[in-house]
Amino acid sequence: MAKRDAVFPASRHELYAKHNYSAAIRSGDLLFVSGQVGSRSDGSPEPDFEAQVRLAFANLQATLQAGGCGLDDIVDVTTFHTDPEDQFDTIMAIKSEVFPQAPYPNWTAVGVNWLAGFDFEIKVIARIPG
Repeated sequence: MAKRDAVFPASRHELYAKHNYSAAIRSGDLLFVSGQVGSRSDGSPEPDFEAQVRLAFANLQATLQAGGCGLDDIVDVTTFHTDPEDQFDTIMAIKSEVFPQAPYPNWTAVGVNWLAGFDFEIKVIARIPG
């Protein structure tokens, strides 16, 4: 089995060390990005929900960039929501800004009751170009 090639963004937050996980793993031409949350640099959640979602997408983009990818390279998205019914409109508005036109990546949204103090998490799989 090939050794895991861990990827971290330049501005990595404290959650990776606190919970012992990599921001992403590069395997062949795929990048498997761990769930990204709206974490401040100290690992604490951004309290404003819209800002938390925007920060989660910013953390995602930083991790993708560190792995040699961009948003257009994403093929699979899974999001986790603590209150899908009340949060959906905000998430969809931001998602529409991030992915403004087709073809869109596939997307699975999952309602959960705990995200370690966060209210939104996004994980993706991307194909590394070239």
